[in-house]
Amino acid sequence: MERRVLILNNIGILHSALNASSLRQQVISNNIANAETPGYNSKHVVFEDILKQQLSNQTNFVGKRTDPRHVVIGKSGAIPMAQTVENSDTVMQNNGNNVDIDNEMTQMGNNSLWYYTLTQQLTSQFNQLSISIKGRS
Repeated sequence: MERRVLILNNIGILHSALNASSLRQQVISNNIANAETPGYNSKHVVFEDILKQQLSNQTNFVGKRTDPRHVVIGKSGAIPMAQTVENSDTVMQNNGNNVDIDNEMTQMGNNSLWYYTLTQQLTSQFNQLSISIKGRS
């Protein structure tokens, strides 16, 4: 039973990471589309740092609540969501636009590889869950 809970938690984290990767692809595409728009500030997606921070603040100890009025001790169970952040610190072009097309294309390639890796991990987690439920190894 504990293995199933761990697998389900991993699936939730992978699901959130896939959503972040999908959002990142949209943000990168939008940056590329606006590469020549005067005054446009590029954006990027923040997820991994938020996830690391949340995981480092968690403990494996979870208190047992026998009454809904008790204080929750341990994992909150909340999975972080990706955030879009505007990059207004730099200016790359004379028109105030800060999109670096070479960087955006590199980020798009990296994100595609990351998305593929996440889908492979998610498939593996579903296979393990299936084995756990069926009782075969």
